[in-house]
Amino acid sequence: MKFLSSKVHTIIGLVVGVLLIAAPWIFGFADVDAAMWVAVIIGAIIVLSELTSTSPASPIKLVPMRVHLWMDVAIGVVLAISPWIFGFADEGTNAWLPHLIVGILVVGYALVTNPADATITDRPAVRGPRSTGTA
Repeated sequence: MKFLSSKVHTIIGLVVGVLLIAAPWIFGFADVDAAMWVAVIIGAIIVLSELTSTSPASPIKLVPMRVHLWMDVAIGVVLAISPWIFGFADEGTNAWLPHLIVGILVVGYALVTNPADATITDRPAVRGPRSTGTA
């Protein structure tokens, strides 16, 4: 069931991205290099991705919303399993649990977003040749 609008998705994504960038200092894992850099880099990727989708809330409409949503699923999976991929799962819960939870949530809100309400509004329509009425 796709009940979340692409506009709301973009707003949530921007908040999530900014919070991920700040997460190392919010949750106190800035001293765990791998955990910090994963959160900051993926947070920045999420922010940039949201700003370039075809959502009505995005200023730069480059990436079709359907593609953007599949990218969000992939990013969420990588974020969720990053503690084990990058070796910080043995650190404190404050270092790995935010990655797992936020990764699962990113996958979740991507899967319930309706891409159909996202349109490209700033590109001119493609028109065929005009008929001059003469034969």
